[in-house]
Amino acid sequence: MRSGIRNVLIVSAVFCLILSAGPLPAEESWESLNKDAKRAKIDAEAKGALDEALSKSENAGQLFAKAYGWAAFDNLKIAIGWSGGGGNGVAVNKTNGARTYMKMGTVGVGFGLGAQKYQVVFLFQDEKTFRKFVDKGWQADATAQAAAGTAGAGAQTGFVNGIAIYQLSEAGLMASADIAGTKYWKNKKLN
Repeated sequence: MRSGIRNVLIVSAVFCLILSAGPLPAEESWESLNKDAKRAKIDAEAKGALDEALSKSENAGQLFAKAYGWAAFDNLKIAIGWSGGGGNGVAVNKTNGARTYMKMGTVGVGFGLGAQKYQVVFLFQDEKTFRKFVDKGWQADATAQAAAGTAGAGAQTGFVNGIAIYQLSEAGLMASADIAGTKYWKNKKLN
């Protein structure tokens, strides 16, 4: 009985200490961040996604070594009978480190319910492919699935149409990227 009372007193004391410390700081909303803070957040998420793709796939590391540039996007896709999603990312020229901040969006029709957060990493074989992606935007179609590889993203051994694609979820590197119907374009507010 004494140990029960002692446990209640300990829990109560810890609870009082937490309450006296005030509210826990919440993560700032995207809208409240200034331009530099948004860029920094995108850069950190993109670097994390690139590092994860490179650590999970030996082939990604080999392709990255040959790549002219890379891009990474943090995406959220929601499905409630129809699906839609959006996100932000950055494309990086490996030669000079120049960054172009970008947006992405997707809309689809189909049966589904839920939300999926994932990241997509692109590796660009040459300057022409990279510049086209950055300057004109890009719409993923069936070739995007081929670029990601059907035997698994880790099994990809080369670029397809100048691009290699890796999709990461909370579970890790996904077997194949499903980004068909997704459009990528420059973020005018962040560049």
